[in-house]
Amino acid sequence: MSVLQGKHILLGVTGGIAAYKAAFLVRLFIKSGAKVKVIMTPYAEEFVTPLTLSTLSKNPVHSTFSDKEKNWNNHVELGEWADVMLIAPATANTLSKMVTGKSDNLLLTTYLSARCPVFIAPAMDLDMFKHVSSQENLKKLLINGHFIIEPASGELASGLEGKGRMEDPENIVSVIEDYFIKKLPLRDKTILITAGPTYESIDPVRFIGNHSSGKMGFELARRAAQLGAEVTLIAGPTHLDIKDTRVELHRVQSAEEMYNKATECFGNVDIAIASAAVSDYRPKKVSDQKIKKKDNTITIDLIKTKDILAELGKLKKHQILVGFALETNNEEANARDKLERKNLDLVVLNSLNDIGAGFKGDTNKVSLITKNEIHRYDLKQKYEVAEDIFQFLIEKYYS
Repeated sequence: MSVLQGKHILLGVTGGIAAYKAAFLVRLFIKSGAKVKVIMTPYAEEFVTPLTLSTLSKNPVHSTFSDKEKNWNNHVELGEWADVMLIAPATANTLSKMVTGKSDNLLLTTYLSARCPVFIAPAMDLDMFKHVSSQENLKKLLINGHFIIEPASGELASGLEGKGRMEDPENIVSVIEDYFIKKLPLRDKTILITAGPTYESIDPVRFIGNHSSGKMGFELARRAAQLGAEVTLIAGPTHLDIKDTRVELHRVQSAEEMYNKATECFGNVDIAIASAAVSDYRPKKVSDQKIKKKDNTITIDLIKTKDILAELGKLKKHQILVGFALETNNEEANARDKLERKNLDLVVLNSLNDIGAGFKGDTNKVSLITKNEIHRYDLKQKYEVAEDIFQFLIEKYYS
C-alpha cells in the first residue's frame, strides 16, 4: 500500500508537448490508491484529450468555467478538495501567470483557491528555462512555499539537448510520496513484527500448530507502513500476503526459524511487536517417514521451543518491546507477569472468553498494559486495533 492511498491529487495540465505525460501520471497515482481529478488549460487539449485523462482518472476533466450544459465548474470546491495540487507540465506562460496572480482560465483560478501544498513540474525548451524571467518566476514560487520539481536534461521537442524536459512521471510521484512520508509520525523508524502460527513437524505430513491466522500481525504491519515505518514482518504459515514497498516479508515455518530471524533482525529496530502465536513445544524427534496408523494410541515426546519474546527481552537495549498475551483465566495477572518476566514495555492482552476476540476472526478485544497503567478497548475490527496500538505507542514514546 502506498502512502498516497486515499489522498486527493488535483492535477493541472498546461499546453506543452509534455502534456502527454499527464496520462502516465494519472495512471501511476490511481495505481497508488490516490483519487485524481484533472484540470486542463484549453491549449493543453491540443496535446492530450480530456477523454483519455477522464477515462484514466475515473472523473470528469474540466478546462472551462462551465460545461456543455452550462453548469458551473466550481474552482473553489476543486481547490478545497485537494490534498495536493500538481501542475505538470507547467509552461513558462503558466508560471508567469501564477506569479502575478492572473486568473484567465479554470486551472489558474483553482490554483489561487487551493489551500493545499502545490508542486510544480516545469517543462519548456532549454533557452526558455534558462531565461532570467523563468528563473525569477521559479524563485518567487519557491519563496511562496511551493515545491519545484526540477526538469530533467535530455533531448527536447525542438531537437536541442539540455535541461527543460518535464521530470519522468515515476520520479514526480516519488517526490510527492516523500512529501507525505516526511510528515508521518513513524518516519525513519524500523519495526519488527512477528505474525501467525508456527508449525512443528511430527513427520513429513503432520505437525503441531494452532489456530492463529496471522491477521492481527499483518494489520499491524500495514498500519506501521502507513505511518511511515520500515517494517520487517516475520510470518509463520498463513495464506495472507501484503503488498507494500515499506514491508519486507519473511516467511518461516517453525518456532526455531522464527527465533533465528527475529533475533537476527532485532538489534537494528526501534520497535518490536511479537504478535505471533508461537508453539511452546515441539516433538523431540521428527520422523523422516510418514507415521503409519497401527496402535490405538501414540506417544510423542515434546520439548520446549526457544522463547522468542524472552530472548528479545534479554537482548533489549534501546528498543520498545511489545508482546501479546492470549489468556483464558486470570487474564490481567498473567499479562502483568509476562510483562515483568520478559522485560516488556507493553503487553496487548486479549481473552478467549470475550466473544469476537482471539484467532481467525476479523475482530479483537484488547487491553494495553504497561507497568503503571491499563487501557481497555471495546471489540473492534483488527485494523482498528492496530491503529489503537500504534496511537498508544506514538503518544507515549514519540509525541
